[in-house]
Amino acid sequence: MKYYNQFLVILISILIITAQFFLHIDDQVLAATRSYSTLASELDQLLSHHPSLDGATASISIRLATTGEIIYDFNGNHRLKPASNLKILTSVAALTTLGKAYRFETELLADGNIKWGFLNGNLYVKGKGDPTLLKTNIDDMVRKLKNQGVKVIRGDLIGDDTWYDDVRYSIDLPWSDETMGYGTPISALSVSSNEEYDMSTVTLEIVPGTKLDSRAHITLHPQNNYVEIRNETITIPEDEKGDIKVERTHGTNRIVIQGTVPINGKKIIDTVSIWEPTNFALHLFKRSLNENGIKLLGNIYRGVTPKDAKVLVSHFSRPLSDLLHPFMKLSKNGYGEIFVKEMGMVKKGEGSWEKGLDVMETVLSHYGLNIETILLRDGSGISHVNLIPAHELTKLLYSIQKEKWYSTFFQSLPVAGVADKMIGGTLQKRMTNSSEHIRAKTGTLTTVSSISGYVETKSGETIIFSILLNNMIDNRKGKELEDQIVMILANS
Repeated sequence: MKYYNQFLVILISILIITAQFFLHIDDQVLAATRSYSTLASELDQLLSHHPSLDGATASISIRLATTGEIIYDFNGNHRLKPASNLKILTSVAALTTLGKAYRFETELLADGNIKWGFLNGNLYVKGKGDPTLLKTNIDDMVRKLKNQGVKVIRGDLIGDDTWYDDVRYSIDLPWSDETMGYGTPISALSVSSNEEYDMSTVTLEIVPGTKLDSRAHITLHPQNNYVEIRNETITIPEDEKGDIKVERTHGTNRIVIQGTVPINGKKIIDTVSIWEPTNFALHLFKRSLNENGIKLLGNIYRGVTPKDAKVLVSHFSRPLSDLLHPFMKLSKNGYGEIFVKEMGMVKKGEGSWEKGLDVMETVLSHYGLNIETILLRDGSGISHVNLIPAHELTKLLYSIQKEKWYSTFFQSLPVAGVADKMIGGTLQKRMTNSSEHIRAKTGTLTTVSSISGYVETKSGETIIFSILLNNMIDNRKGKELEDQIVMILANS
């Protein structure tokens, strides 16, 4: 009887503790439910009265990072244009398909031998998609060629860009964007003009003249004779407001700089895409050969490298993990198109948008996305035809958290309020009081604004969000609304 009573006491104690535990859990669930209910009410109130949404369309999805549970839905299944939020899909597909250590290669090859300082044959420059190749890298490759004893090339200099197809622009890129730094042509052989890796571009530095009515001084990077500069600028008094316009004539490499610059004013930097990137790369290789004392006896043109050509010099890009930073933080469009074509080449043997986008769809299906409700037209988001619901974006951001490369992806996202451009990126001047608790990809097109990513709340919880705004008259108002929504999440 004694042991029976002791057993009853122990059993009752266990039942009491168990009941208290479940009551505590129920209290937590109830508190969380109240919290999400309050959050939803606050967001509903904001969205119902915000003037930027008059006549506009929004798709908003908010999930818990721990469970994937949707805690707020505003037209979350409506397909909208994502703008550069599409880069999230491209990054995930590239990390899955190529891997974070993947590097792009550029080769110098020859179809003849080297003897007594002569290369007895043609020199081939074979590009394999490197979006970061700089003039300094070209110079390094040429010096390595010179160190192998080459002083004279008896044949031709031939650029081989056949690693990808010869379609230079994605299907929906308007002709007016082709001349802009964000609308660069895509080739397997291209050169960047600066260390932010603006591929297939030239960078112009515009400095006021030394006296009134004189032309501004214009410097090209990299220096070249491939583009033609028409300087139609005028230096004006210091107290007047300048106005500079830089345009490349469509279908040519003629760049016209017009307008006024105040004397003693600040240097102006502008980036302009070039026409036909492979030929530009060949021009810079020829220039480097001259600068390093190597004489080319033949001609310069595009062609195909023979299968038996010997590799003399190879240059490799930084790994994909590093390339995601300019792609995601600075939103460099060309990288997205390069990644798409590379995925097509690696997986399907064809470096084209068609094959690369097929690969992307397969990867996205693997993460549970409904491909039937998504329309992909490019890898950068520059197309106004791309479509995706906000729920599919948050589903992807939730699903990838288990991947080994997830931290690489997470670190590539812009960080709100961080002044360093290579950390804050496109969020460096937004939500500056967020204490670096917001990491997200932004997007902007005419009439389109978007933001998707992760926010750490005051309670220490991580929330995944996607906000797609379309048919906006004023994108600035749209971005103000985005910031208000995200800060409500951060303060929850």
